[in-house]
Amino acid sequence: MSVSRAILITGCSSGIGRATAKRLAGAGWPVYATARRVDSIRDLEAAGCRILPLDVTDERSMRAAVAAVEGTHGAVGVLVNNAGYSQSGAVEEVPIEAARKQFETNFFGAVRLCQLVLPAMRTQRQGRIINMSSIGGRLTFPGGGMYHATKYALEAVSDVLRWEVRPFGIDVVVIEPGLIRTDFGRAAAESVEAIGGTDSPYRAFNAAVAQETTDAYKMPFATGPDTVARVVERAVNARRPRTRYVVTLGARAAVALRTLLPDRAWDLAMRAQFTTPPRPS
Repeated sequence: MSVSRAILITGCSSGIGRATAKRLAGAGWPVYATARRVDSIRDLEAAGCRILPLDVTDERSMRAAVAAVEGTHGAVGVLVNNAGYSQSGAVEEVPIEAARKQFETNFFGAVRLCQLVLPAMRTQRQGRIINMSSIGGRLTFPGGGMYHATKYALEAVSDVLRWEVRPFGIDVVVIEPGLIRTDFGRAAAESVEAIGGTDSPYRAFNAAVAQETTDAYKMPFATGPDTVARVVERAVNARRPRTRYVVTLGARAAVALRTLLPDRAWDLAMRAQFTTPPRPS
């Protein structure tokens, strides 16, 4: 059978997914851009993308999208697991249902799509899975416990999967962006507002997390989503891609610092930069 070049990308309604779909389609790849609401990506057809509905929390939706690509190309040549968001707030107060929803989107949806595309990739003995993680899969910031948990889990599965599927000619790549100016930061800040109450011991902390998150994405070293799209394109084109791509200079510096600092020193650095919950009087 001929080897499929078809690229399936999740979460293309905005940000990194949208920029990646446009860049790869513009380079001549057959790109299937997806989102829960097709109307939100209808304009990507003009950029050369084929569009499909895909909800990474819905089994039938995932199966249908993969089947549509395989029906035309025989296999998904490249899967880009990009869909994700951040549920921020103090771990004690994030409703467990909100935490489960976070895992369904950021982790289980990505893993399930890997399972769905792998049989056809193995048959053609070639394929590439690109999992969009974050520097938040290598280090943690206050108020991001649930988000970090999903990204740490995705990185762990990616490492194991890379070892398991290598004999079948399949590569697994992890992308770790730093601060990227998209709707991600705004949504993360807004997610804090839905938790806790006026009598919460974390009220001031949660408010600070929301403000600090908003401010972080306005910093000069935050960059646009096409920065990540260019790195994804490199990972797609590389004959032997890296296992990990850390995106932005600030992200590389943060990962290096976390590697060097012991846990208590990292905690001290975080206390110097972020608001902490007040001690009880």
